[in-house]
Amino acid sequence: MKKIAVAFDTSNYTTSCAFFDGEGGANSGRLLDVKPGELGLRQSDALFSHVRRLPEIVDALPLEGEIAAVGASETPRETEGSYMPCFLAGVAQARALAHFLNVPYFGFSHQQGHIAAAAWSAGRPELLETPHLAWHLSGGTTELLLVRPQGVAVRCQIVGGTRDVSAGQLIDRAGQLLGLPFPAGKALDRLSGEAREKKSYLPKKDGCYFSLSGVEHKTRQMKEAGAPEAEIAYFALAGVIRAVHQATAEARRLYGDLPVLYSGGVASNSLLRELTPEGFFAQPKYSTDNAMGTAILTWRAVNACG
Repeated sequence: MKKIAVAFDTSNYTTSCAFFDGEGGANSGRLLDVKPGELGLRQSDALFSHVRRLPEIVDALPLEGEIAAVGASETPRETEGSYMPCFLAGVAQARALAHFLNVPYFGFSHQQGHIAAAAWSAGRPELLETPHLAWHLSGGTTELLLVRPQGVAVRCQIVGGTRDVSAGQLIDRAGQLLGLPFPAGKALDRLSGEAREKKSYLPKKDGCYFSLSGVEHKTRQMKEAGAPEAEIAYFALAGVIRAVHQATAEARRLYGDLPVLYSGGVASNSLLRELTPEGFFAQPKYSTDNAMGTAILTWRAVNACG
């Protein structure tokens, strides 16, 4: 029977569990429920939802193999002081399982998991062994990272990104403006494909950093002026993409012609992928759920221990 690593990730909006056997695996995940018209959950509500959802997520995982180690995403980032209560649900589940199975437990950051899942699902696992640039684009995070190997995982240095509104926030607010369900990424992506007139706006930048509040302001102006909804959707997404491209070009000028990896829920956007042929993207189902990435890192950790 194959040895496997199991991992949990209970981020702000997705409950997920996965296993990895050194070559492949499986993941199970579900978005937390957000009431229509709202743009998120309080941490206390998110934590409660994770605890309630975990049994069904685990039941849906087609576990194949003997568990050799258990891992979890413990923090948003691997930096000191990085903390979010919702991760406690996955950590508690993982530590209890590891204790009763008498196997090692390993903790990583949500961001490290995203990068591992993206590198593996993009067919570029070697990126975990070499310096590269990575975008973490999600509901609460829009960061350009200089990534270097660190033990079995990676160390991330923030070198660019948004100064105000995150890419995911801009997309969700544009979705709310257009009456789309939360999170609005997939619906806004589909709607943007119907745009006839494809306008965009280049956000203000400062080196590898930029501001997306101007894009948000202009989407509201377009709505008030009666612009077609598909064109508003395209405008919002195109603004994010132009900012990302501009910051990426500046980072490669500063840090060298490094490969660029795209992770996080926003990285599943089809327009971003279409307009960024030189990037390496996580497969869409591994863009939003990074329990697989945490399982990969857990596998690497237990094998490093011998």
